[in-house]
Amino acid sequence: MSDSLIFDRRAVRRHRDRAAATVETVADILADTAGRLLDRLDDTTRIFTRALDVGGRGIVSPLLRARGIETFACDLSPRMAARAGAPAVAADEEFLPFAPHSFDLVVANLSLHWVNDLPGALIQLRHALRPDGLLLASLPALGTLAELRTALTEAEADMSGGAAPRVSPFPDLRDCAALLQRAGFALPVADVEDIKLLYADPLRLLRDLRAAGEANAVALRDRRPPPSALFAHALASMPQQDGRTVATLRLAIMTGWAPGPDQPQPLQPGTAKHSLADALTRPDQDAAI
Repeated sequence: MSDSLIFDRRAVRRHRDRAAATVETVADILADTAGRLLDRLDDTTRIFTRALDVGGRGIVSPLLRARGIETFACDLSPRMAARAGAPAVAADEEFLPFAPHSFDLVVANLSLHWVNDLPGALIQLRHALRPDGLLLASLPALGTLAELRTALTEAEADMSGGAAPRVSPFPDLRDCAALLQRAGFALPVADVEDIKLLYADPLRLLRDLRAAGEANAVALRDRRPPPSALFAHALASMPQQDGRTVATLRLAIMTGWAPGPDQPQPLQPGTAKHSLADALTRPDQDAAI
């Protein structure tokens, strides 16, 4: 495997294949994040007719179909793709098989953060969109699982004098809109919502990550079994709220439009009908800041 790759894509596929049988146990969390993402559809008057669900784990496709949108699905894992219902196909997000201008809506809910070439994947999704088509994507942003990352790093350092990467790296929110712009999307917007997850049994957090297909797939991960006491030691040191262990999902929500002729365009320099100087010097206008 090349040292330049951040993630082991074969491991990602294995994890998602395995999780196809267990993902229902975390359906409430996935449905909550999908609902937050699809709420953005209510902010536009655009009518969407044909959507692509990328890695929705069988949660997103039914929600889109309930809105009357013809929906196709894809997933790196064949078993997970099948959960979305037909039509669905197993496809690598880094090598998508869809023809240009196939969809007017693409939804990727918590499915792009294991991609090595994220700008390239976003470019392919833009190509799959019709002009004026919309991309809705959510990613775990920097700060997600910060409590677990810190606890594992400190526990492993105490026990062995070093620490292996055990939590995936996540993008900073500031990078998300820039990624959309770099991929050629118009009107890129990224905002963030913090979701606090509380666990009476902290081991349930690790089980939920595994059930969702979110086990460690970092290419440079330590392949050896971890020390038997590592996770118990780390989980015991995580922050508590009302007697329960706290884990944060920092959800970055990204929206971008495939360029099209009907989108608002900035004025060309020199085409404005009124100057700023006029607005500042006319005595009959109230000033506003």
